[in-house]
Amino acid sequence: MTVTAGQWQLQEAKQHFSELIRAVRTDGPQFVTKHGEQVAVVLDIVDYRRMVGVEVVEDFKSFLASAPDVDLEIERSTEPVRQVDFE
Repeated sequence: MTVTAGQWQLQEAKQHFSELIRAVRTDGPQFVTKHGEQVAVVLDIVDYRRMVGVEVVEDFKSFLASAPDVDLEIERSTEPVRQVDFE
């Protein structure tokens, strides 16, 4: 099916797209060729984000843990509450 490991002919890549994506997830970047010339590469989204400099946070817990420490003190208002008429 593939020409060499990690290299796919364009027609085969189109016909077996889900298999191509599976190979990206397990084996890394996959190259797509047209008439024997490499024309595209399919990357895992995490690899792509690292390549373009987008910080990758694996999960929400890590995201919260990576937040900068902020010392925030909010003073509560001592003004009386306003009356609301629900009728």
